[in-house]
Amino acid sequence: MPKEQIEKRETEFCKVLVKTGAIKFGVFTLTSGKLSPYYVDLRIVPSFPEALSKVVGIYEDLVRTAVGIKKFHRIAGVPTAGVPFASILSFRLRKPFLYVRKETKTHGRERRIEGLLSPGERILIVDDLITTGKSTGEAVEAVRSEGGLVGDAVVLIDREEGGAKHLKTMGVNLHAFMKISQIAKTLYALGAIDESKFKDIVRQCI
Repeated sequence: MPKEQIEKRETEFCKVLVKTGAIKFGVFTLTSGKLSPYYVDLRIVPSFPEALSKVVGIYEDLVRTAVGIKKFHRIAGVPTAGVPFASILSFRLRKPFLYVRKETKTHGRERRIEGLLSPGERILIVDDLITTGKSTGEAVEAVRSEGGLVGDAVVLIDREEGGAKHLKTMGVNLHAFMKISQIAKTLYALGAIDESKFKDIVRQCI
Protein backbone atom coordinates (compact mmCIF):
# COMPACT_ATOMS: atom_id res chain seq x y z
CA MET A 1 0.00 0.00 0.00
CA PRO A 2 1.43 3.45 -0.95
CA LYS A 3 2.73 5.58 1.92
CA GLU A 4 0.15 8.31 1.25
CA GLN A 5 -2.68 5.80 1.50
CA ILE A 6 -1.30 4.38 4.75
CA GLU A 7 -1.03 7.86 6.27
CA LYS A 8 -4.59 8.64 5.17
CA ARG A 9 -5.89 5.49 6.83
CA GLU A 10 -3.95 6.25 10.01
CA THR A 11 -5.50 9.73 10.12
CA GLU A 12 -8.97 8.26 9.56
CA PHE A 13 -8.42 5.81 12.41
CA CYS A 14 -7.33 8.58 14.78
CA LYS A 15 -10.44 10.55 13.85
CA VAL A 16 -12.52 7.45 14.66
CA LEU A 17 -10.94 7.34 18.12
CA VAL A 18 -11.97 10.93 18.75
CA LYS A 19 -15.44 10.84 17.18
CA THR A 20 -16.49 7.67 19.01
CA GLY A 21 -14.97 8.77 22.29
CA ALA A 22 -12.74 5.70 22.31
CA ILE A 23 -9.80 7.63 23.71
CA LYS A 24 -10.22 9.36 27.07
CA PHE A 25 -8.00 11.30 29.44
CA GLY A 26 -7.92 11.29 33.23
CA VAL A 27 -6.54 8.76 35.72
CA PHE A 28 -7.24 5.13 34.85
CA THR A 29 -6.20 1.80 36.33
CA LEU A 30 -5.25 -0.67 33.61
CA THR A 31 -5.71 -4.44 33.72
CA SER A 32 -2.06 -4.70 34.73
CA GLY A 33 -2.78 -2.54 37.77
CA LYS A 34 -0.70 0.33 36.40
CA LEU A 35 -2.09 3.88 36.45
CA SER A 36 -2.41 5.66 33.11
CA PRO A 37 -3.30 9.26 32.17
CA TYR A 38 -5.24 8.00 29.14
CA TYR A 39 -7.48 5.09 28.25
CA VAL A 40 -8.42 3.56 24.92
CA ASP A 41 -11.78 1.77 24.94
CA LEU A 42 -12.31 0.15 21.56
CA ARG A 43 -15.35 -1.75 22.88
CA ILE A 44 -17.40 1.28 21.94
CA VAL A 45 -16.52 1.12 18.23
CA PRO A 46 -19.11 -1.58 17.30
CA SER A 47 -21.81 0.89 18.42
CA PHE A 48 -20.87 3.00 15.37
CA PRO A 49 -21.44 0.93 12.19
CA GLU A 50 -19.47 3.25 9.89
CA ALA A 51 -16.52 3.35 12.27
CA LEU A 52 -16.71 -0.42 12.73
CA SER A 53 -16.55 -0.95 8.97
CA LYS A 54 -13.42 1.21 8.73
CA VAL A 55 -11.76 -0.57 11.64
CA VAL A 56 -12.45 -4.07 10.31
CA GLY A 57 -11.11 -2.93 6.94
CA ILE A 58 -7.91 -1.90 8.72
CA TYR A 59 -7.64 -5.33 10.34
CA GLU A 60 -8.20 -7.04 7.00
CA ASP A 61 -5.49 -5.04 5.22
CA LEU A 62 -3.10 -5.60 8.11
CA VAL A 63 -3.64 -9.35 8.06
CA ARG A 64 -3.30 -9.62 4.30
CA THR A 65 -0.11 -7.54 4.08
CA ALA A 66 1.69 -8.24 7.37
CA VAL A 67 0.71 -11.86 7.99
CA GLY A 68 -0.74 -13.39 4.83
CA ILE A 69 -4.02 -15.29 4.85
CA LYS A 70 -2.34 -18.57 3.88
CA LYS A 71 -0.27 -18.58 7.08
CA PHE A 72 -3.16 -19.54 9.36
CA HIS A 73 -6.22 -21.77 9.42
CA ARG A 74 -8.40 -20.07 12.03
CA ILE A 75 -8.82 -16.76 13.84
CA ALA A 76 -9.07 -16.57 17.62
CA GLY A 77 -10.55 -13.53 19.35
CA VAL A 78 -9.25 -12.41 22.74
CA PRO A 79 -12.02 -11.53 25.22
CA THR A 80 -13.70 -9.29 25.45
CA ALA A 81 -12.80 -6.37 23.21
CA GLY A 82 -11.10 -8.46 20.54
CA VAL A 83 -14.04 -10.83 19.99
CA PRO A 84 -16.38 -8.66 17.87
CA PHE A 85 -13.54 -7.53 15.60
CA ALA A 86 -12.21 -11.08 15.24
CA SER A 87 -15.63 -12.51 14.41
CA ILE A 88 -16.33 -9.99 11.64
CA LEU A 89 -12.78 -10.36 10.32
CA SER A 90 -13.22 -14.14 10.20
CA PHE A 91 -16.36 -13.71 8.12
CA ARG A 92 -14.67 -11.33 5.70
CA LEU A 93 -11.61 -13.55 5.28
CA ARG A 94 -13.70 -16.75 5.18
CA LYS A 95 -11.70 -18.20 8.05
CA PRO A 96 -13.23 -20.27 10.90
CA PHE A 97 -13.68 -18.32 14.11
CA LEU A 98 -13.09 -19.28 17.72
CA TYR A 99 -12.61 -17.34 20.90
CA VAL A 100 -10.73 -17.78 24.12
CA ARG A 101 -12.62 -17.61 27.40
CA LYS A 102 -11.06 -15.70 30.28
CA GLU A 103 -11.52 -18.79 32.42
CA THR A 104 -12.19 -22.44 31.73
CA LYS A 105 -15.86 -23.40 31.95
CA THR A 106 -16.77 -25.54 34.95
CA HIS A 107 -19.65 -27.20 33.10
CA GLY A 108 -20.38 -28.71 29.70
CA ARG A 109 -17.17 -29.51 27.82
CA GLU A 110 -15.13 -27.61 30.43
CA ARG A 111 -13.02 -25.96 27.74
CA ARG A 112 -11.47 -22.54 27.55
CA ILE A 113 -11.64 -22.44 23.76
CA GLU A 114 -15.05 -21.98 22.15
CA GLY A 115 -15.15 -23.23 18.57
CA LEU A 116 -13.49 -26.03 16.66
CA LEU A 117 -9.74 -26.39 17.03
CA SER A 118 -7.76 -29.37 15.81
CA PRO A 119 -4.18 -30.06 16.97
CA GLY A 120 -1.61 -28.74 14.51
CA GLU A 121 -3.77 -25.96 13.09
CA ARG A 122 -2.21 -22.51 12.81
CA ILE A 123 -4.19 -19.89 14.71
CA LEU A 124 -4.07 -16.12 14.28
CA ILE A 125 -4.68 -14.24 17.53
CA VAL A 126 -6.75 -11.04 17.19
CA ASP A 127 -7.05 -8.47 19.98
CA ASP A 128 -8.01 -4.81 20.09
CA LEU A 129 -4.81 -3.47 21.63
CA ILE A 130 -1.82 -4.59 23.63
CA THR A 131 -0.19 -3.10 26.71
CA THR A 132 2.07 -5.48 28.65
CA GLY A 133 0.96 -8.48 26.61
CA LYS A 134 -0.42 -10.38 29.60
CA SER A 135 -3.96 -11.07 28.33
CA THR A 136 -2.83 -11.69 24.75
CA GLY A 137 -0.10 -14.01 26.01
CA GLU A 138 -2.63 -15.95 28.10
CA ALA A 139 -4.77 -16.41 24.99
CA VAL A 140 -1.74 -17.76 23.12
CA GLU A 141 -1.07 -20.23 25.93
CA ALA A 142 -4.72 -21.33 25.97
CA VAL A 143 -4.71 -22.03 22.23
CA ARG A 144 -1.39 -23.86 22.44
CA SER A 145 -2.64 -25.96 25.36
CA GLU A 146 -5.28 -27.40 23.03
CA GLY A 147 -2.82 -28.15 20.24
CA GLY A 148 -3.06 -24.96 18.21
CA LEU A 149 0.05 -23.36 16.70
CA VAL A 150 0.45 -19.61 17.20
CA GLY A 151 3.08 -17.51 15.48
CA ASP A 152 1.30 -14.21 14.87
CA ALA A 153 -1.02 -11.79 16.64
CA VAL A 154 -2.66 -8.64 15.27
CA VAL A 155 -3.94 -5.60 17.16
CA LEU A 156 -5.05 -2.13 16.24
CA ILE A 157 -2.93 -0.36 18.84
CA ASP A 158 0.37 -1.09 20.56
CA ARG A 159 0.52 0.98 23.76
CA GLU A 160 4.31 0.45 23.71
CA GLU A 161 4.52 -0.82 27.27
CA GLY A 162 6.34 -4.10 26.65
CA GLY A 163 3.64 -6.15 24.94
CA ALA A 164 5.51 -6.80 21.70
CA LYS A 165 8.64 -7.86 23.58
CA HIS A 166 6.61 -10.19 25.82
CA LEU A 167 5.01 -11.93 22.84
CA LYS A 168 8.39 -12.20 21.14
CA THR A 169 9.70 -14.24 24.08
CA MET A 170 6.77 -16.60 23.41
CA GLY A 171 7.69 -16.95 19.76
CA VAL A 172 4.83 -14.75 18.57
CA ASN A 173 5.21 -11.83 16.15
CA LEU A 174 3.03 -8.82 16.94
CA HIS A 175 1.53 -6.85 14.06
CA ALA A 176 0.04 -3.54 15.22
CA PHE A 177 -1.69 -1.05 12.94
CA MET A 178 -0.44 1.92 14.96
CA LYS A 179 1.76 2.55 17.97
CA ILE A 180 0.31 4.86 20.58
CA SER A 181 3.15 7.35 20.02
CA GLN A 182 2.09 7.58 16.35
CA ILE A 183 -1.50 8.14 17.41
CA ALA A 184 -0.44 10.89 19.81
CA LYS A 185 1.51 12.68 17.08
CA THR A 186 -1.40 12.44 14.66
CA LEU A 187 -3.97 13.64 17.20
CA TYR A 188 -1.70 16.55 18.13
CA ALA A 189 -1.24 17.48 14.46
CA LEU A 190 -5.02 17.36 13.99
CA GLY A 191 -5.51 19.66 16.96
CA ALA A 192 -7.53 16.97 18.74
CA ILE A 193 -5.26 17.05 21.80
CA ASP A 194 -3.04 19.71 23.31
CA GLU A 195 0.68 19.48 24.04
CA SER A 196 0.07 18.41 27.63
CA LYS A 197 -2.03 15.38 26.62
CA PHE A 198 0.47 14.55 23.87
CA LYS A 199 3.27 14.42 26.43
CA ASP A 200 1.14 12.38 28.85
CA ILE A 201 0.70 9.68 26.21
CA VAL A 202 4.32 9.56 25.06
CA ARG A 203 5.59 9.53 28.65
CA GLN A 204 3.92 6.12 29.17
CA CYS A 205 5.85 4.47 26.34
CA ILE A 206 8.90 2.36 27.12
